[in-house]
Amino acid sequence: MIEALLAAPARLGAVRLLAVDGPSGAGKSTLAARVVEELRSRGCRTELVSTDAFATWDDPVSWWPRLVDGVLEPLANGVEGAYRRMDWSGGTPRPGELVRVPVPDVLVLEGVSCGRTSVRTLLSHLCWLSGGTEAERLARATARDGEAARAELGRWQRFERGWFAVDGTPDAAGTRL
Repeated sequence: MIEALLAAPARLGAVRLLAVDGPSGAGKSTLAARVVEELRSRGCRTELVSTDAFATWDDPVSWWPRLVDGVLEPLANGVEGAYRRMDWSGGTPRPGELVRVPVPDVLVLEGVSCGRTSVRTLLSHLCWLSGGTEAERLARATARDGEAARAELGRWQRFERGWFAVDGTPDAAGTRL
């Protein structure tokens, strides 16, 4: 995947854009962190943005314009981007700290819906992680987020199942794991 990414042209201005997409609990964050580490070890300026910084239980995907306006468009124009990370510390999501995104060689977008149709022309590579069965993914996500999140995670899984079917993300991926 890394070789395919680096062989592909930059399509977000001078930035190569990698999307690591798939359902919750599939291992996207773990894979994205490994990719960032590998790219940086090769001397590649790499930044990571997770959809977790934007999405909420009630707003799983319609936050996208904030990412486009704050990060993708500025980087495409060769200038630093920025966004407000969702703060969950009070139990209810609200805009939190400002995160600046310097112009990298590679931007790794990680999370549910980051490989959506509307961004595909900007992607240098799209990676899809299936992560096993829904039950296995729910168990991993619940272990990660806590038992109190199980009902929301189940609702999220039903949403993302429909989202991916309509968006066709798995079929558009250059790498499927």
